[in-house]
Amino acid sequence: MGASLLVRVADPDRDADRVAEIYRYYVEDTDISFEEVAPSVDEMRERIEAVLAWTPWLVAEDSESGHVIGYAYASRHRERAGYRWSVDISVYVDRGWHRRGVGRALYAELVPILHRQGMVNVYAGIAVPNPGSVGLHESLGMKQIGIYEKVGFKFGTWPDVAWFAMRLNEPVESPVEPIPFAELTPAG
Repeated sequence: MGASLLVRVADPDRDADRVAEIYRYYVEDTDISFEEVAPSVDEMRERIEAVLAWTPWLVAEDSESGHVIGYAYASRHRERAGYRWSVDISVYVDRGWHRRGVGRALYAELVPILHRQGMVNVYAGIAVPNPGSVGLHESLGMKQIGIYEKVGFKFGTWPDVAWFAMRLNEPVESPVEPIPFAELTPAG
């Protein structure tokens, strides 16, 4: 990896500008995100705050410079109550830091938190082809479970989205309620 990283919980006020800057590239220059207009810093701050109430949003800093170089978060898989044990995960890394272990380091912190929260299923949607992202998610133990064919339109093409899944906790008849991230204690 070359640099040492610090992975920490995102601070909406401190990190929103850098997170928005990292994400802007994916919105404006790739079909990895199907958004067409990059969110403003204020909108990104609101997104971070909303996610942190239920699930983690983490950032990776280069420990030498203190510069945020990537982020990962989990969000509700769907809004209906019966889905509350399932989350979608996403990771975005500054393009100058690709293939240096940043995404892996972020997920190495994110996934155990989701396990402690009591989440049962983790999903990730990946616009394909994207061998780097597919490899990262497979390295976590995620398996491809399906493809949404030509599900979104961007830059004159209709990319497919491959869906990956991983079981964190076994489903039971009477599941314990997931612990909201905002209420999770460090010893958890």
